[in-house]
Amino acid sequence: MMIRLGILGVGNMGSGHAANVRDGKCPDFVITAIADINPERLSWAKEQKYGEEVAYFEDAIQMLDSGVIDACLIAIPHYGHTTYAIECMKRGIHVMVEKPAGVYTKQVREMNEEAKKHPEVVFGMMFNQRTNCLYRKLRELVQSGKYGEIRRTNWIITNWYRPQVYYDSGDWRATWSGEGGGVLLNQCPHQLDLWQWICGMPVKVRSFMHFGKWHNIEVEDDVTTYVEYANGATGVFVTSTGDAHGSNRLEIQMDRAKFVVEHDKLIMEEYEMTEQQFSRTNTQPFATVNSKWMEVETDGENLQHVGVTNSWGNAILRGGSLVAEGSEGIHGLMLSNAMHLSAFLDKEVELPFDEELFYEELMKRVSTSKRKTDAKAVFADTAGSYGGAK
Repeated sequence: MMIRLGILGVGNMGSGHAANVRDGKCPDFVITAIADINPERLSWAKEQKYGEEVAYFEDAIQMLDSGVIDACLIAIPHYGHTTYAIECMKRGIHVMVEKPAGVYTKQVREMNEEAKKHPEVVFGMMFNQRTNCLYRKLRELVQSGKYGEIRRTNWIITNWYRPQVYYDSGDWRATWSGEGGGVLLNQCPHQLDLWQWICGMPVKVRSFMHFGKWHNIEVEDDVTTYVEYANGATGVFVTSTGDAHGSNRLEIQMDRAKFVVEHDKLIMEEYEMTEQQFSRTNTQPFATVNSKWMEVETDGENLQHVGVTNSWGNAILRGGSLVAEGSEGIHGLMLSNAMHLSAFLDKEVELPFDEELFYEELMKRVSTSKRKTDAKAVFADTAGSYGGAK
């Protein structure tokens, strides 16, 4: 049995997903419908030979009501993610949502509540970085209990460089009304998801943001955030789209080890004993606990978008497990919403935060947001980009 798949949105990401199915990388699926509000993009899609029996729609609801799809992959601008996921669920259509889950947690909670009403629908999130063997292994080690508790986490993820032409390629890009945020909502949902997936959620957030610092845009393109965890651990998250050659380094300090993910390697410094044990028994003022560095072996698998899509197909047909349940999308979004709220109010925010207040602050910015009048559509191949950002 083949799953009849509809692709909602054939921009940079949607076209990548469609190509994966067309090229046989997702054998449980066959493309039977594509929808996009851009007539030029639909015309382009028809030339890509996605299949002989593909129906094309300029309206998403028409596609969902057509009866020609069993599942829908949503790859449209952020505000529409929850709206059309809910419409899929109401029709019994399996749904995979591109990141982020939505723009604000209030709408994502509505999506998650609707999902509970439709247990027959397989609902997933496209968190392809969870398939990366480095992060899977790191999560296993951090949560094993062998190395004690987390003391500090630091992630600098500034290799999201985007030139101005990227932002000028769509009137919705980098606007409060069209996208709902900048680097945190477009590029960083993967890292925010991994950060909480590996380390857990913080309880306090203090964020500093620059809006349009490096580009002619409305939203944030430079962010530095400090967080605190319930056990007293602290963390820093730094990101930007303005560094021409940025960094991607995740470091986690624990009681009995330090872990570093950088340059496609997972490195561990393992201590002879915990820092607490050493500090209690050591008699030398400038001594430190003995340790050894090693590169951690992994299973080598990094299946990315194809892996997420295939797990979705397996879940639909055979009851298998998803890489990320759809309901999990709210966690990373909660982090980005808290960061935005902290910057909007210029103060520390505790989690869970006031979701109504965040929505009010966001809507203030939406009300004065201006779409670009001179945007020129440019579609690019995202293959090989970190996370395949839109």
